[in-house]
Amino acid sequence: MIEIPDTAYAVLGEDRIAYQVFGDGELDVIWFPGAGDCVDLRWDWPPYAEYLEWLAARARVITFDRRGTGSSDAPSGGELPPWEQWADDAQTVMNVVGSQRAVLCALADSVPAAILFAGTHPSRTAGLVLINGEASPLTKGVSEGDVAALTQFVVDAWGGPRLGEFVFPDLVKRDPSFGPWFARSQRLAMTPTVAARAFSHMYDLRNTLSLVQVPTLVLHTEEFQVSPVEGGRHLAEHIAGARFAALPGRDGFPFVEPGRDIAFREIEEFLAGLTTAVVPDRALATILFTDIVGSTQRAVELGDHAWRNLLETHDAISRTLIDQHRGRVVKSTGDGILATFDGPGRAIRCASALGDALRPLGIAIRAGLHTGEVEIRESDIAGIGVHIAARVLAAAAPGEVWVSAAVPMLVAGSGLDFDDRGERELKGVPGGWRLFSVRS
Repeated sequence: MIEIPDTAYAVLGEDRIAYQVFGDGELDVIWFPGAGDCVDLRWDWPPYAEYLEWLAARARVITFDRRGTGSSDAPSGGELPPWEQWADDAQTVMNVVGSQRAVLCALADSVPAAILFAGTHPSRTAGLVLINGEASPLTKGVSEGDVAALTQFVVDAWGGPRLGEFVFPDLVKRDPSFGPWFARSQRLAMTPTVAARAFSHMYDLRNTLSLVQVPTLVLHTEEFQVSPVEGGRHLAEHIAGARFAALPGRDGFPFVEPGRDIAFREIEEFLAGLTTAVVPDRALATILFTDIVGSTQRAVELGDHAWRNLLETHDAISRTLIDQHRGRVVKSTGDGILATFDGPGRAIRCASALGDALRPLGIAIRAGLHTGEVEIRESDIAGIGVHIAARVLAAAAPGEVWVSAAVPMLVAGSGLDFDDRGERELKGVPGGWRLFSVRS
Protein backbone atom coordinates (compact mmCIF):
# COMPACT_ATOMS: atom_id res chain seq x y z
CA MET A 1 0.00 0.00 0.00
CA ILE A 2 1.42 3.37 -1.00
CA GLU A 3 1.52 6.30 1.38
CA ILE A 4 -1.38 8.70 0.89
CA PRO A 5 0.11 11.72 -0.92
CA ASP A 6 0.05 15.24 0.45
CA THR A 7 -2.19 17.78 -1.26
CA ALA A 8 -0.27 20.72 -2.70
CA TYR A 9 -1.29 23.89 -4.55
CA ALA A 10 -0.44 25.12 -8.03
CA VAL A 11 -0.81 28.86 -8.63
CA LEU A 12 -2.67 30.26 -11.64
CA GLY A 13 -2.87 34.04 -11.46
CA GLU A 14 -4.65 34.80 -8.20
CA ASP A 15 -6.05 31.27 -7.92
CA ARG A 16 -4.74 28.11 -6.29
CA ILE A 17 -5.45 24.63 -7.60
CA ALA A 18 -5.28 21.67 -5.20
CA TYR A 19 -3.47 18.64 -6.64
CA GLN A 20 -1.76 15.37 -5.73
CA VAL A 21 1.02 13.43 -7.46
CA PHE A 22 1.84 9.78 -6.71
CA GLY A 23 3.44 6.80 -8.42
CA ASP A 24 6.73 6.78 -10.29
CA GLY A 25 6.05 5.30 -13.71
CA GLU A 26 7.64 6.70 -16.86
CA LEU A 27 4.21 7.62 -18.22
CA ASP A 28 2.16 10.49 -16.77
CA VAL A 29 -1.58 9.93 -16.31
CA ILE A 30 -4.01 12.67 -15.27
CA TRP A 31 -6.97 11.15 -13.42
CA PHE A 32 -9.90 13.51 -13.67
CA PRO A 33 -13.19 12.15 -12.30
CA GLY A 34 -16.67 13.56 -12.60
CA ALA A 35 -18.57 16.00 -10.40
CA GLY A 36 -19.08 15.09 -6.77
CA ASP A 37 -15.49 13.94 -6.30
CA CYS A 38 -12.68 15.77 -4.49
CA VAL A 39 -8.98 15.12 -4.14
CA ASP A 40 -8.86 14.88 -0.35
CA LEU A 41 -11.57 12.20 0.00
CA ARG A 42 -10.64 9.68 -2.70
CA TRP A 43 -8.41 7.67 -0.39
CA ASP A 44 -11.13 7.32 2.26
CA TRP A 45 -13.17 4.72 0.37
CA PRO A 46 -11.15 1.47 0.01
CA PRO A 47 -12.16 0.49 -3.58
CA TYR A 48 -11.20 3.98 -4.78
CA ALA A 49 -7.87 3.80 -2.93
CA GLU A 50 -7.19 0.37 -4.47
CA TYR A 51 -7.82 1.75 -7.95
CA LEU A 52 -5.46 4.69 -7.39
CA GLU A 53 -2.79 2.33 -6.10
CA TRP A 54 -3.28 0.09 -9.13
CA LEU A 55 -2.87 3.09 -11.45
CA ALA A 56 0.17 4.35 -9.51
CA ALA A 57 1.91 1.00 -10.11
CA ARG A 58 1.78 1.71 -13.85
CA ALA A 59 2.28 5.47 -14.15
CA ARG A 60 2.95 8.70 -12.34
CA VAL A 61 -0.57 9.85 -11.49
CA ILE A 62 -1.58 13.51 -11.40
CA THR A 63 -4.99 14.48 -10.06
CA PHE A 64 -6.53 17.80 -9.03
CA ASP A 65 -9.69 19.64 -8.07
CA ARG A 66 -10.73 21.96 -10.86
CA ARG A 67 -11.22 25.54 -9.76
CA GLY A 68 -14.54 26.09 -8.08
CA THR A 69 -14.61 22.58 -6.61
CA GLY A 70 -13.16 20.80 -3.60
CA SER A 71 -10.03 22.38 -2.14
CA SER A 72 -9.33 24.66 -5.12
CA ASP A 73 -10.18 28.34 -5.32
CA ALA A 74 -13.15 29.64 -7.26
CA PRO A 75 -11.91 31.04 -10.59
CA SER A 76 -11.20 34.76 -10.57
CA GLY A 77 -11.43 37.10 -13.52
CA GLY A 78 -13.88 36.82 -16.41
CA GLU A 79 -15.99 33.69 -16.45
CA LEU A 80 -14.93 31.14 -19.07
CA PRO A 81 -16.58 27.94 -20.33
CA PRO A 82 -15.98 25.07 -17.87
CA TRP A 83 -13.78 23.16 -20.31
CA GLU A 84 -11.51 26.16 -20.89
CA GLN A 85 -11.05 26.53 -17.14
CA TRP A 86 -10.35 22.79 -16.91
CA ALA A 87 -7.72 23.07 -19.64
CA ASP A 88 -6.06 25.99 -17.84
CA ASP A 89 -6.08 24.04 -14.57
CA ALA A 90 -4.62 20.93 -16.21
CA GLN A 91 -1.83 22.84 -17.96
CA THR A 92 -0.96 24.74 -14.77
CA VAL A 93 -0.64 21.57 -12.71
CA MET A 94 1.28 19.81 -15.49
CA ASN A 95 3.76 22.69 -15.64
CA VAL A 96 4.24 22.73 -11.85
CA VAL A 97 4.98 18.99 -11.66
CA GLY A 98 7.13 18.98 -14.81
CA SER A 99 4.81 16.97 -17.07
CA GLN A 100 5.26 17.65 -20.77
CA ARG A 101 2.73 15.06 -22.01
CA ALA A 102 0.13 13.00 -20.20
CA VAL A 103 -2.61 10.49 -20.79
CA LEU A 104 -5.95 12.05 -19.84
CA CYS A 105 -8.13 9.55 -18.03
CA ALA A 106 -11.55 11.19 -17.75
CA LEU A 107 -14.81 10.02 -16.21
CA ALA A 108 -18.40 11.06 -16.99
CA ASP A 109 -18.86 14.86 -17.20
CA SER A 110 -15.09 15.45 -17.44
CA VAL A 111 -14.98 13.58 -20.78
CA PRO A 112 -15.89 16.63 -22.95
CA ALA A 113 -13.10 18.69 -21.36
CA ALA A 114 -10.57 15.91 -22.04
CA ILE A 115 -11.66 15.67 -25.68
CA LEU A 116 -11.29 19.40 -26.21
CA PHE A 117 -7.94 19.47 -24.40
CA ALA A 118 -6.64 16.73 -26.71
CA GLY A 119 -7.88 18.59 -29.78
CA THR A 120 -6.49 21.93 -28.65
CA HIS A 121 -3.22 20.66 -27.13
CA PRO A 122 -2.28 17.53 -29.10
CA SER A 123 1.43 17.93 -28.33
CA ARG A 124 0.71 17.67 -24.59
CA THR A 125 -1.68 14.72 -24.84
CA ALA A 126 -0.20 11.22 -24.96
CA GLY A 127 -3.57 9.51 -25.11
CA LEU A 128 -7.19 9.53 -23.96
CA VAL A 129 -9.12 7.12 -21.76
CA LEU A 130 -12.77 8.19 -21.88
CA ILE A 131 -15.10 6.48 -19.41
CA ASN A 132 -18.91 6.73 -19.34
CA GLY A 133 -19.00 10.01 -21.22
CA GLU A 134 -20.37 11.39 -24.48
CA ALA A 135 -19.78 14.15 -27.00
CA SER A 136 -23.23 15.63 -26.44
CA PRO A 137 -26.46 14.75 -24.65
CA LEU A 138 -28.05 15.44 -28.03
CA THR A 139 -26.78 12.05 -29.21
CA LYS A 140 -29.56 10.50 -27.16
CA GLY A 141 -32.21 13.09 -27.93
CA VAL A 142 -32.13 15.16 -24.75
CA SER A 143 -34.34 18.25 -24.86
CA GLU A 144 -33.94 21.51 -22.98
CA GLY A 145 -36.78 20.35 -20.74
CA ASP A 146 -34.84 17.19 -19.92
CA VAL A 147 -31.77 19.25 -18.97
CA ALA A 148 -33.90 21.49 -16.74
CA ALA A 149 -35.42 18.44 -15.04
CA LEU A 150 -31.99 16.89 -14.44
CA THR A 151 -30.69 20.19 -13.07
CA GLN A 152 -33.56 20.41 -10.61
CA PHE A 153 -33.00 16.80 -9.57
CA VAL A 154 -29.31 17.52 -8.92
CA VAL A 155 -30.18 20.57 -6.81
CA ASP A 156 -32.70 18.61 -4.77
CA ALA A 157 -30.60 15.46 -4.39
CA TRP A 158 -27.11 16.94 -3.98
CA GLY A 159 -25.31 15.84 -0.84
CA GLY A 160 -27.92 13.25 0.13
CA PRO A 161 -28.49 9.57 -0.67
CA ARG A 162 -30.64 9.96 -3.79
CA LEU A 163 -27.90 10.98 -6.22
CA GLY A 164 -25.76 8.00 -5.24
CA GLU A 165 -28.73 5.67 -5.72
CA PHE A 166 -29.28 7.12 -9.20
CA VAL A 167 -25.66 7.00 -10.42
CA PHE A 168 -24.51 3.87 -8.55
CA PRO A 169 -27.69 1.80 -7.97
CA ASP A 170 -26.01 -1.58 -7.46
CA LEU A 171 -23.02 -0.26 -5.54
CA VAL A 172 -25.21 1.50 -2.97
CA LYS A 173 -27.00 -1.79 -2.24
CA ARG A 174 -23.81 -3.87 -2.20
CA ASP A 175 -21.56 -1.65 -0.07
CA PRO A 176 -23.15 0.15 2.94
CA SER A 177 -20.07 2.37 3.31
CA PHE A 178 -20.32 3.80 -0.19
CA GLY A 179 -23.51 5.89 0.10
CA PRO A 180 -22.38 7.99 3.10
CA TRP A 181 -18.91 8.44 1.60
CA PHE A 182 -20.30 9.59 -1.76
CA ALA A 183 -22.82 11.98 -0.15
CA ARG A 184 -20.03 13.56 1.92
CA SER A 185 -17.83 13.78 -1.16
CA GLN A 186 -20.58 15.66 -3.02
CA ARG A 187 -20.96 18.18 -0.22
CA LEU A 188 -17.22 18.84 -0.01
CA ALA A 189 -16.76 18.95 -3.78
CA MET A 190 -19.47 21.47 -4.69
CA THR A 191 -22.33 23.40 -3.19
CA PRO A 192 -25.77 22.56 -4.63
CA THR A 193 -25.81 25.83 -6.59
CA VAL A 194 -22.41 25.17 -8.16
CA ALA A 195 -23.43 21.62 -9.01
CA ALA A 196 -26.63 22.80 -10.64
CA ARG A 197 -24.68 25.29 -12.75
CA ALA A 198 -22.26 22.55 -13.81
CA PHE A 199 -25.06 20.30 -15.04
CA SER A 200 -27.35 22.91 -16.57
CA HIS A 201 -25.58 23.81 -19.81
CA MET A 202 -26.01 22.03 -23.13
CA TYR A 203 -22.89 21.19 -25.12
CA ASP A 204 -22.21 19.57 -28.46
CA LEU A 205 -18.70 18.43 -29.37
CA ARG A 206 -19.64 16.03 -32.13
CA ASN A 207 -17.98 18.16 -34.83
CA THR A 208 -14.67 18.23 -32.92
CA LEU A 209 -14.16 14.45 -32.60
CA SER A 210 -12.41 14.18 -35.97
CA LEU A 211 -9.68 16.52 -34.66
CA VAL A 212 -8.56 14.10 -31.95
CA GLN A 213 -5.22 12.73 -33.19
CA VAL A 214 -4.05 10.80 -30.12
CA PRO A 215 -4.59 7.12 -29.24
CA THR A 216 -7.97 6.74 -27.55
CA LEU A 217 -9.67 4.08 -25.43
CA VAL A 218 -13.41 4.39 -24.78
CA LEU A 219 -14.94 2.41 -21.90
CA HIS A 220 -18.67 2.51 -21.18
CA THR A 221 -20.86 0.69 -18.68
CA GLU A 222 -23.61 -1.03 -20.64
CA GLU A 223 -26.57 -0.10 -18.40
CA PHE A 224 -25.33 3.25 -17.06
CA GLN A 225 -28.54 5.30 -17.03
CA VAL A 226 -26.90 8.71 -16.69
CA SER A 227 -25.13 8.34 -20.05
CA PRO A 228 -26.35 5.48 -22.26
CA VAL A 229 -23.79 3.23 -23.90
CA GLU A 230 -24.68 4.66 -27.34
CA GLY A 231 -22.81 7.82 -26.34
CA GLY A 232 -19.61 5.84 -25.80
CA ARG A 233 -20.02 3.95 -29.05
CA HIS A 234 -20.50 7.27 -30.87
CA LEU A 235 -17.20 8.55 -29.44
CA ALA A 236 -15.30 5.47 -30.56
CA GLU A 237 -16.85 5.53 -34.02
CA HIS A 238 -15.91 9.16 -34.66
CA ILE A 239 -12.41 9.35 -33.12
CA ALA A 240 -9.93 7.90 -35.59
CA GLY A 241 -8.45 4.61 -34.40
CA ALA A 242 -10.30 4.61 -31.06
CA ARG A 243 -10.91 1.30 -29.31
CA PHE A 244 -14.25 0.65 -27.58
CA ALA A 245 -14.96 -1.79 -24.76
CA ALA A 246 -18.30 -2.28 -23.00
CA LEU A 247 -18.33 -2.92 -19.26
CA PRO A 248 -21.11 -4.97 -17.67
CA GLY A 249 -23.25 -3.45 -14.92
CA ARG A 250 -25.06 -0.19 -14.08
CA ASP A 251 -22.65 1.79 -11.87
CA GLY A 252 -20.66 4.86 -12.88
CA PHE A 253 -17.18 3.84 -11.62
CA PRO A 254 -15.03 1.57 -13.80
CA PHE A 255 -13.15 0.12 -10.82
CA VAL A 256 -16.07 -1.72 -9.18
CA GLU A 257 -17.65 -5.08 -9.98
CA PRO A 258 -18.79 -6.46 -12.34
CA GLY A 259 -16.75 -4.49 -14.90
CA ARG A 260 -13.60 -3.97 -12.82
CA ASP A 261 -11.40 -6.70 -14.32
CA ILE A 262 -12.30 -5.79 -17.90
CA ALA A 263 -11.60 -2.10 -17.28
CA PHE A 264 -8.26 -2.80 -15.62
CA ARG A 265 -7.17 -5.10 -18.43
CA GLU A 266 -8.18 -2.61 -21.14
CA ILE A 267 -6.47 0.32 -19.43
CA GLU A 268 -3.29 -1.65 -18.75
CA GLU A 269 -3.03 -2.83 -22.36
CA PHE A 270 -3.73 0.67 -23.63
CA LEU A 271 -1.05 2.29 -21.47
CA ALA A 272 1.47 -0.40 -22.39
CA GLY A 273 0.87 0.24 -26.08
CA LEU A 274 1.71 3.96 -25.94
CA THR A 275 5.21 3.84 -27.36
CA THR A 276 5.57 6.75 -29.80
CA ALA A 277 4.74 10.42 -29.51
CA VAL A 278 2.32 11.95 -31.98
CA VAL A 279 3.71 14.87 -33.98
CA PRO A 280 0.61 17.02 -34.56
CA ASP A 281 0.13 18.78 -37.87
CA ARG A 282 -3.27 20.25 -37.01
CA ALA A 283 -5.15 21.34 -33.93
CA LEU A 284 -8.44 22.72 -32.68
CA ALA A 285 -8.23 26.49 -32.27
CA THR A 286 -10.37 29.60 -32.13
CA ILE A 287 -9.41 31.97 -34.94
CA LEU A 288 -10.00 35.70 -34.48
CA PHE A 289 -9.93 38.24 -37.29
CA THR A 290 -10.44 41.97 -36.71
CA ASP A 291 -10.38 44.99 -38.97
CA ILE A 292 -10.86 48.73 -38.61
CA VAL A 293 -14.23 50.00 -39.82
CA GLY A 294 -13.87 52.57 -42.62
CA SER A 295 -10.08 52.32 -42.65
CA THR A 296 -9.61 53.70 -46.18
CA GLN A 297 -11.66 56.83 -45.48
CA ARG A 298 -9.89 57.33 -42.16
CA ALA A 299 -6.48 57.05 -43.82
CA VAL A 300 -7.42 59.70 -46.37
CA GLU A 301 -8.67 62.03 -43.64
CA LEU A 302 -5.56 61.68 -41.47
CA GLY A 303 -2.82 61.51 -44.05
CA ASP A 304 -0.08 58.92 -44.32
CA HIS A 305 2.03 59.90 -41.31
CA ALA A 306 -0.83 60.22 -38.78
CA TRP A 307 -2.51 57.09 -40.14
CA ARG A 308 0.71 55.08 -39.76
CA ASN A 309 1.08 56.27 -36.16
CA LEU A 310 -2.54 55.29 -35.42
CA LEU A 311 -1.99 51.83 -36.92
CA GLU A 312 1.10 51.34 -34.76
CA THR A 313 -0.91 52.24 -31.66
CA HIS A 314 -3.69 49.88 -32.80
CA ASP A 315 -1.19 47.04 -33.25
CA ALA A 316 0.46 47.64 -29.87
CA ILE A 317 -2.86 47.64 -28.02
CA SER A 318 -4.02 44.56 -29.93
CA ARG A 319 -0.88 42.58 -29.12
CA THR A 320 -1.04 43.56 -25.45
CA LEU A 321 -4.67 42.49 -25.04
CA ILE A 322 -4.20 39.27 -27.00
CA ASP A 323 -1.25 38.40 -24.79
CA GLN A 324 -3.27 39.19 -21.65
CA HIS A 325 -5.99 36.82 -22.87
CA ARG A 326 -3.37 34.12 -23.57
CA GLY A 327 -3.80 34.24 -27.33
CA ARG A 328 -1.17 34.27 -30.07
CA VAL A 329 -0.86 36.99 -32.70
CA VAL A 330 -0.31 35.26 -36.03
CA LYS A 331 0.10 38.41 -38.09
CA SER A 332 -1.12 41.92 -38.81
CA THR A 333 -3.47 42.19 -41.79
CA GLY A 334 -2.76 45.86 -42.46
CA ASP A 335 -5.80 47.33 -40.75
CA GLY A 336 -6.50 44.43 -38.41
CA ILE A 337 -5.05 41.31 -36.84
CA LEU A 338 -5.21 37.54 -37.09
CA ALA A 339 -4.85 35.67 -33.79
CA THR A 340 -5.54 32.25 -32.34
CA PHE A 341 -6.71 31.16 -28.90
CA ASP A 342 -6.97 27.88 -27.04
CA GLY A 343 -10.68 28.46 -26.46
CA PRO A 344 -13.52 30.62 -27.80
CA GLY A 345 -14.50 32.11 -24.43
CA ARG A 346 -11.17 33.84 -24.02
CA ALA A 347 -11.15 34.91 -27.68
CA ILE A 348 -14.59 36.53 -27.41
CA ARG A 349 -13.65 38.41 -24.26
CA CYS A 350 -10.44 39.60 -25.93
CA ALA A 351 -12.31 40.85 -28.99
CA SER A 352 -14.77 42.76 -26.81
CA ALA A 353 -11.97 44.24 -24.71
CA LEU A 354 -10.13 45.28 -27.85
CA GLY A 355 -13.17 47.16 -29.15
CA ASP A 356 -13.49 48.99 -25.82
CA ALA A 357 -9.77 49.86 -25.68
CA LEU A 358 -9.64 51.28 -29.22
CA ARG A 359 -12.84 53.31 -29.04
CA PRO A 360 -11.26 56.29 -27.17
CA LEU A 361 -8.78 56.57 -30.05
CA GLY A 362 -11.63 57.00 -32.49
CA ILE A 363 -11.10 53.49 -33.87
CA ALA A 364 -14.11 51.24 -34.41
CA ILE A 365 -13.47 47.59 -35.25
CA ARG A 366 -15.44 44.56 -36.24
CA ALA A 367 -14.44 41.01 -35.28
CA GLY A 368 -15.16 37.52 -36.60
CA LEU A 369 -14.45 34.22 -34.85
CA HIS A 370 -14.63 30.55 -35.70
CA THR A 371 -13.54 27.48 -33.74
CA GLY A 372 -12.27 24.64 -35.90
CA GLU A 373 -9.30 22.89 -37.40
CA VAL A 374 -6.14 24.77 -38.30
CA GLU A 375 -3.02 23.48 -39.98
CA ILE A 376 0.00 24.18 -37.81
CA ARG A 377 2.87 25.98 -39.55
CA GLU A 378 6.04 27.46 -38.09
CA SER A 379 4.84 31.08 -38.04
CA ASP A 380 1.44 30.93 -39.71
CA ILE A 381 -1.78 28.93 -39.82
CA ALA A 382 -3.83 27.61 -42.72
CA GLY A 383 -6.86 25.52 -43.49
CA ILE A 384 -10.60 25.85 -43.99
CA GLY A 385 -11.07 27.13 -40.42
CA VAL A 386 -9.07 30.25 -41.25
CA HIS A 387 -11.17 30.90 -44.34
CA ILE A 388 -14.41 30.53 -42.36
CA ALA A 389 -13.24 33.00 -39.71
CA ALA A 390 -12.31 35.51 -42.44
CA ARG A 391 -15.77 35.19 -44.00
CA VAL A 392 -17.45 35.65 -40.60
CA LEU A 393 -15.48 38.89 -40.23
CA ALA A 394 -16.62 40.05 -43.65
CA ALA A 395 -20.26 39.53 -42.62
CA ALA A 396 -19.93 41.18 -39.19
CA ALA A 397 -21.59 44.50 -38.49
CA PRO A 398 -19.39 47.49 -37.52
CA GLY A 399 -18.59 47.58 -33.82
CA GLU A 400 -19.77 43.97 -33.24
CA VAL A 401 -18.22 40.57 -32.58
CA TRP A 402 -19.70 37.81 -34.73
CA VAL A 403 -19.11 34.07 -34.44
CA SER A 404 -19.86 30.96 -36.46
CA ALA A 405 -22.40 28.39 -35.28
CA ALA A 406 -19.52 26.26 -33.97
CA VAL A 407 -18.91 28.68 -31.10
CA PRO A 408 -22.08 29.04 -28.94
CA MET A 409 -22.24 25.34 -27.98
CA LEU A 410 -18.58 25.48 -26.90
CA VAL A 411 -19.05 28.41 -24.52
CA ALA A 412 -22.06 27.05 -22.65
CA GLY A 413 -21.75 27.93 -18.98
CA SER A 414 -19.62 31.04 -19.60
CA GLY A 415 -22.31 33.69 -19.21
CA LEU A 416 -21.91 34.79 -22.84
CA ASP A 417 -25.11 35.41 -24.82
CA PHE A 418 -25.69 35.61 -28.55
CA ASP A 419 -28.19 36.98 -31.06
CA ASP A 420 -29.00 34.84 -34.08
CA ARG A 421 -28.09 36.70 -37.29
CA GLY A 422 -29.51 34.04 -39.58
CA GLU A 423 -28.00 31.77 -42.19
CA ARG A 424 -25.46 33.26 -44.60
CA GLU A 425 -23.54 32.13 -47.63
CA LEU A 426 -19.82 32.41 -46.90
CA LYS A 427 -17.81 33.04 -50.07
CA GLY A 428 -15.75 30.01 -51.01
CA VAL A 429 -17.14 27.88 -48.17
CA PRO A 430 -19.70 25.18 -49.07
CA GLY A 431 -23.21 25.29 -47.64
CA GLY A 432 -25.09 27.80 -45.54
CA TRP A 433 -23.64 28.98 -42.22
CA ARG A 434 -25.65 30.31 -39.29
CA LEU A 435 -23.93 33.28 -37.70
CA PHE A 436 -24.38 34.89 -34.28
CA SER A 437 -23.40 38.22 -32.75
CA VAL A 438 -22.12 38.46 -29.19
CA ARG A 439 -24.59 40.34 -27.02
CA SER A 440 -23.05 43.24 -25.14
